Amino acid sequence: MSVNEFNDKKSEQFAGQLVETLNHGALSLMLSLGHRTGLFDALRDSKPATSEEISRAANLNERYVREWLGSMVTGKVMEYDPEQKTYFLPPEHAAWLSRQSPEGNIAVFAQYISQLGTIEEEILACFKSGGGVPYSSFKRFHEIMEEDSGQSIVPVIVDQVVPMMDGMKEALQSGVEVLDIGCGRGRALQELAKAFPKSRFVGYDLSEEAVSHATQEASRKGLTNISYQAQDVSKSEAKDRFHLILALDAIHDQAHPRQVLKNVHQALHPSGSFMMQDISGSSHVHKNVDHPLGTLLYTISCLHCMTVSLEQGGEGLGAMWGIEKAQEMLEEAGFKNIKINRLDHDIQNCYFVAKK
Repeated sequence: MSVNEFNDKKSEQFAGQLVETLNHGALSLMLSLGHRTGLFDALRDSKPATSEEISRAANLNERYVREWLGSMVTGKVMEYDPEQKTYFLPPEHAAWLSRQSPEGNIAVFAQYISQLGTIEEEILACFKSGGGVPYSSFKRFHEIMEEDSGQSIVPVIVDQVVPMMDGMKEALQSGVEVLDIGCGRGRALQELAKAFPKSRFVGYDLSEEAVSHATQEASRKGLTNISYQAQDVSKSEAKDRFHLILALDAIHDQAHPRQVLKNVHQALHPSGSFMMQDISGSSHVHKNVDHPLGTLLYTISCLHCMTVSLEQGGEGLGAMWGIEKAQEMLEEAGFKNIKINRLDHDIQNCYFVAKK
């Protein structure tokens, strides 16, 4: 068959794929609502129930709940008994959809779809004229990222992430200085501050809102060994200070990631470690075709990670900069002994450990 010959079967199959995509896109919006309204939590251990019973249990409007349930049934998330007019969330499905699954709630990720849709007009303008969309346009992004990190790293940072670095647990127990760059709302750092009271922790982030929220939470938890600052890490001048520096899903968002990595290298204590959690993908698009989250990650990159960097006149590295590029830039910044670790529950990220 020549390149220009039209294949009817291939065309029909692709049309079917697009229809399925529309349904899945719509379902993602409804999964987000199910998470935010608490419906999945209310349904987690429930028996078959009517829309009235479900709405009462979740303290929500029945008419909206009933229409939402329709999307859950047609999306094959829930089961429906037409005779009893009852809906049921199978436990095998509930295991991936409620807050009782702290490391595997996929409804958390569905929120990215609805959030990113809110800036479509601004992104459209960027496609035509270049530039980027500022952080301020993303009204819930830090909130969603807090839940995201709450699944990927917060539950395991003490018991699984710290042990990736030789001698780090002992150092933290004795008392050292720790920096988290791009800390967001600071939950991961708070876990460390709670576990290692003799160490001192500081978090940097560009967002005043995120820093304010993190500061309030640390105070509420009574953590006196932690502080947060609104600061651009690309302008940091610290030298040989921090025994541990963290960058959790943050480097690819930076306007000037190369300068940030050089500053991290300069700020790191000679015996310290740099821990960089970042996207587990390739720098080459053809190697990401079978990535389980490939399309989602390129979309989040285009509609957030890349554009917020470009808005600051930055490099626009993007979330899918890839392991190859990450290693290259770490070496360029002066890091050595770079090791890549992965955790079984986290299909999205890998964990780089680097030394001076």
